[in-house]
Amino acid sequence: MPDTKLLLRSLAGETLPTPPVWMMRQAGRYLPEYRETRAEAGDFLSLCYNSDLAAEVTLQPIRRYGFDAAILFADILLLPDALGADVWFVTGEGPRLSTITGPEGLAPLKGKDDIHDHMAPVYETLRILSRELPAETALIGFAGAPWTVATYMIAGRGTPDQAPAHKLKAEDRATFDALLHLLTEATIEYLSKQVEAGAEVVKLFDSWAGSLKGDDFAKYALAPAKRIISELKSRHPGLPVIAFPREAGNAYLGFANAVGADGLAIDTSVDAAWAAKHLQPDSCIQGNLDPRHMVTGGQALVDDTRAIVEAFRGGPHIFNLGHGITPNADPENVHRMLEAIRG
Repeated sequence: MPDTKLLLRSLAGETLPTPPVWMMRQAGRYLPEYRETRAEAGDFLSLCYNSDLAAEVTLQPIRRYGFDAAILFADILLLPDALGADVWFVTGEGPRLSTITGPEGLAPLKGKDDIHDHMAPVYETLRILSRELPAETALIGFAGAPWTVATYMIAGRGTPDQAPAHKLKAEDRATFDALLHLLTEATIEYLSKQVEAGAEVVKLFDSWAGSLKGDDFAKYALAPAKRIISELKSRHPGLPVIAFPREAGNAYLGFANAVGADGLAIDTSVDAAWAAKHLQPDSCIQGNLDPRHMVTGGQALVDDTRAIVEAFRGGPHIFNLGHGITPNADPENVHRMLEAIRG
């Protein structure tokens, strides 16, 4: 029986008259109901690890907007947390972690198979969502790509240029490579368990891929993604995977084929007409409305939404933003976007 879920049909290569749509960070601070649930949980990590509340915030945008997919409510830094790094969030500033500046930083970390007790609440969230989501809504699991997660583990926080990670890569390649290897293998185990718990699609977020150039991009963005996707597809035949090497620029060319991804998410810097010509023949394209439209709204939101739909009309397309929706977005603008897509 062919799949009735629009997102899965697009990822299987089908060109649909109306693209399926979801938004990165669709469960989040722009929604008043999210803010209430977050307050109930106490803090961000407590929300991620409370299966009932994490499922609730995942479902909130589905109830409000009827998106074609729900994405597990979690965070890419749960994996370092499960591996034994210290992880905490500072309100208004973002994540903080213990830092890895040499081999002594690696020593206390757990092995790839020792994360599952810690991640049990995340898997339970997926099981709840499998039961509670509408029949037509696809369930997406996700993880951060090894390079992106490593940048936080090395610097102890987000940085504008990932300079601490580049420095460790240049000065202590053995430690850097060992960390990337651990994260690659642990990501496979983590995503595989997500699929067992009910995820129908997985997405690999390489938010800082754009700061890798040349051979480094091939070695630390492309190769780990290929290893992760290849192993996941071996364990779970038919599993669709979306890759997002954000700000990869010309390195987007051929990326989906090279890593074995079914979907390629593109950021706002990519011209839709160029992507339709050069990227869409290889894979389903996901993207790429500028999230700022969700703040400003107006006719520009409608026009740009329609232009993206039109540009990708000739092949498989999942409508999304080019990056996550921001906390200052107006929930009404999401309705306007959906109306422009679905007519």
